[in-house]
Amino acid sequence: MNKLLNHLEEAIITFLMGAATVIIFLSVVHRYLSGYDIPGLQDWLLSLNFSWAQELCIIMFVWMAKFGAAYGVRTGIHVGVDVVINRLKTANRAKFVLFGLLAGATFTGIVGTLGATFVWENGAHYQFFHWFGIEAPDLFEGPITPDLEWPTWVVYSAVPLGSYLMCFRFLQVAVSFLKTGELPHHDHGHVEGLEEELAQEEKTYSIGEAIQAAEELEHVDAGRKEVPMEPDTPHGVKRSDKNGGQ
Repeated sequence: MNKLLNHLEEAIITFLMGAATVIIFLSVVHRYLSGYDIPGLQDWLLSLNFSWAQELCIIMFVWMAKFGAAYGVRTGIHVGVDVVINRLKTANRAKFVLFGLLAGATFTGIVGTLGATFVWENGAHYQFFHWFGIEAPDLFEGPITPDLEWPTWVVYSAVPLGSYLMCFRFLQVAVSFLKTGELPHHDHGHVEGLEEELAQEEKTYSIGEAIQAAEELEHVDAGRKEVPMEPDTPHGVKRSDKNGGQ
């Protein structure tokens, strides 16, 4: 279940980041090419409506930021000032770290609850009642966005969803810290998939080096066999006479 949540979290962030980048790129290209007086092309570009692109990208970046913050808690990517904490004794440091994690969970839990209340009163209750066939004529339908004309409660749902996920991540890290005494640490120089490639290269190099070393040993042994040795001295080493002469 936790792995599924991790993959879903990463998939949402990746999709939002990639889609927003593509939309912004197309919008900028459309804006600049529309200014060139190219017969046929200019008329076709002006017929395309990209007024919604900016609004959609803002919404996507808000969602990406909320889920990205939860991902940062899980992977330890958030920046923290821990100079004083790391100078404390192990027992005291553990207490402060645990207090910080629980404080983060409390804060994000409160933000998520306030956000959920706002979303519910901003039109979500009307929509849910409408889906389930419950008549509620006095309920507020809620506003819509200017360009996309989406219900704003859908956009603002990023606040409770992202905050509750972040709260869960804080609690998850706190439980793991109680069991292992370690916090998640993100290596900024780590590239996904690079370790496997380097390991494969090292394995290839080690095999090649072993073959080369074996060939060198064979050449050395062959050279020793070809060198003649003096019969009266062991190993071909000449003995010195008693007077020290050679």
